[in-house]
Formats: sequence, C-alpha cells, structure tokens
Amino acid sequence: MIAVTDEGPAATRGVVRTYDAERGWGVIDAPEVPGGCWVHYSMIEMDGYRDLVAGRQVTFRWEPVANQDGYRFRALTVWPGTGSQAAEKA
Repeated sequence: MIAVTDEGPAATRGVVRTYDAERGWGVIDAPEVPGGCWVHYSMIEMDGYRDLVAGRQVTFRWEPVANQDGYRFRALTVWPGTGSQAAEKA
C-alpha cells in the first residue's frame, strides 16, 4: 500500500540508478517504484547546478504515469540524501 499525504504520495527513499547530465534526466530505484522512477533535472531540489550521481541515495515524491520514456513512475520532487534535512523538506 502507498502512503498518501495531502501533497500526494509520501516521500520515498531510493537510489539513483543512472543520471545523464547532458540529457537532464535519469532513473531512481526503490521498492515502491518497480522498474524505476524517471526523474528530470527540473524536479531536483538543491542549490546551484542540479545533478544526481549514480549510486547515491535520494528522497523523492513520485506519481504513477502511463508511460514516461518507458517508465511507469515519474518523480515530482527529488532531494539529494536521506538525512534529516531531506526528510524535513519532504
């Protein structure tokens, strides 16, 4: 079952599978998003240059979609890390 808040699905912790900075998108893996969750750079919440690194943990909100570049889930907001700062922002 998916936890839902007034803002949509609850924040989920995941790991960046891949991220192509030139194209501005990548994929996050988590049990809640089987097959991966597509993420666009504009959804990354951080100061300065928005970028993700494969293998790093993130906290993110997502939505199910019919098809986003071959993925069934799309990130709505992504916060690098999983610590208290990311959780507070989520």
